[in-house]
Amino acid sequence: MTDGIDVTVPPSGTACEECEAADPQGWWFHLRRCAQCGHVGCCDSSPGAHGSAHWRATGHRYIQSFEPGEDWFYDFEEQTILPGPDLAPPGSHPADQPAPGPAGRVPPDWMAHVPR
Repeated sequence: MTDGIDVTVPPSGTACEECEAADPQGWWFHLRRCAQCGHVGCCDSSPGAHGSAHWRATGHRYIQSFEPGEDWFYDFEEQTILPGPDLAPPGSHPADQPAPGPAGRVPPDWMAHVPR
């Protein structure tokens, strides 16, 4: 592990942990992966904003996009986007998993629920 990034830790799953555990289950706009422990949470444009909640709870400052085709990192402390190393696979949720997602849980008026 180097400076809060552990390239050996796989993602915790292919969905936001907290949205999946909620009752009723939640939905997300995009997913983010903690670069230190692998926790997968939803982005701040999602109703739950569980990715940044994970940072506030743990102090794990770096996340990587968990969207197909994206590899950027974000540093919560510096509030900057930056490059980073390749993390343990997989590098994103499955390509057939929609964003917003998951399929069947996103309300028809989902744009009204996205924080602006």
